[in-house]
Amino acid sequence: MPQPLGYQAPLEPGQTPGQTPFAPDWHDARHLWLKAGLLALWALVSFVASYFARALQFGVDGWSFSYWLTSQGAVLIFIAIVWVYCWAMNHFERQDAQRQVAQAAGDAAQGRHPDA
Repeated sequence: MPQPLGYQAPLEPGQTPGQTPFAPDWHDARHLWLKAGLLALWALVSFVASYFARALQFGVDGWSFSYWLTSQGAVLIFIAIVWVYCWAMNHFERQDAQRQVAQAAGDAAQGRHPDA
């Protein structure tokens, strides 16, 4: 059921209004570089390759390569971009989880409380 206009979800314990549920470093440099690179690849395939596709005049199974590139190749590249993004984000999350576990173990070894 859709929520009424102006509805705000209840706050988590310790959360103040206006706080986001994600840590401020959620989009650190590696996430931003990944997004920038994949966006550049998408723009390159979508606009540049399609613009110059007319110059690619050789056949693939009876169809010109320019037709194949613009009708099918761009879609396949987009699917590959989504797959790479999902794989990389899972990899980054595993790295962050391992770093948090190592930091908590280091804090416990030094006698610091994790919530302090």
